[in-house]
Amino acid sequence: YNVSGNPAISLPLHMTPDNLPIGVMLGSKFGNEALLISLASQLEEALPWNNRHPDVSAWNLTDPNRS
Repeated sequence: YNVSGNPAISLPLHMTPDNLPIGVMLGSKFGNEALLISLASQLEEALPWNNRHPDVSAWNLTDPNRS
């Protein structure tokens, strides 16, 4: 999508049983960024991901309670 100039967005939507993120990439026609942003906002509200992190992540490495 970078070469074509079409907008695209990648979203983390689910975690596997092993706590690995599964994402989806959505694309749209040129100039249709508003649709992707609206869809991403709706998906984030329905499936919040802001506090989900895989077992191996920078968040875990900076956790002072980490053993």
